[in-house]
Amino acid sequence: MTIAKVDFIEGMAKGMAVLESFDTERQRLNATLAADRAGITRAAARRHLLTLAHLGYLETDGSYFWLSSKVLRFSGSYLASSRIPRAIQPTLNRLAIQVQESFSAVVLDADEVVIVARSGNDRHTNPSGAGRVIAYGLHLGARLPAHATSTGRVLLAAQPLQAFRSWMSGRHLSRLTPATTTDPAAFRALIKQVRKDDFCLASEEHEIGVHALAVPLRNAQGVTVAALNVVASQSRLSTAAMVRDLLPVLLDAAGELRPLL
Repeated sequence: MTIAKVDFIEGMAKGMAVLESFDTERQRLNATLAADRAGITRAAARRHLLTLAHLGYLETDGSYFWLSSKVLRFSGSYLASSRIPRAIQPTLNRLAIQVQESFSAVVLDADEVVIVARSGNDRHTNPSGAGRVIAYGLHLGARLPAHATSTGRVLLAAQPLQAFRSWMSGRHLSRLTPATTTDPAAFRALIKQVRKDDFCLASEEHEIGVHALAVPLRNAQGVTVAALNVVASQSRLSTAAMVRDLLPVLLDAAGELRPLL
């Protein structure tokens, strides 16, 4: 969204930049680190950190700051009020019981995708009777690199061509596994194929040993508002089996959800 300069509150933007500086790589920041990550001066970062701590969004030992549980108010309010998670969750639960695999609904946020609904079926039983987690970091609210995920590619393919070109402009595609597509030309060709197929299978590009298959979730007007995917272990299902057995399940679910989105 673009707004007039007179309507832009620079102080609020800086405060949000400081808050967003905290992530899995840096859980604790001092003023110097926060300034570097937010792109503001150290003095400004210090004031924002102190203000956020005063408001209860950060905790501190006097030198370093870290997120408090109060920040969960934002995610909790989103999940409670947003139509997409509420509409999708019953279908995800049903699919998990029906297929015994893990399902997610995901939206695009800049260069990442965010999981907004989960089936919660991350643990299966192997022949020995022991449970096993088949994918790392796939929890509600998790942020994953769009270029290396099936959902990210589906959502990028749904963008207008000019928007996708802008997204790709000057972008470095990081390598997460030996199978990750990082060459820009190859990635553009991949997105073109996803746009044609209307689904995406990503095999071991985000995590070794894990396949992910995704389809777009469109609303009644035909606009892609999210992506639906299923994640499976390579040891359980081949890529051919994923497409053969699980793609029809995803497509049926997407059609079922369309009037609700």
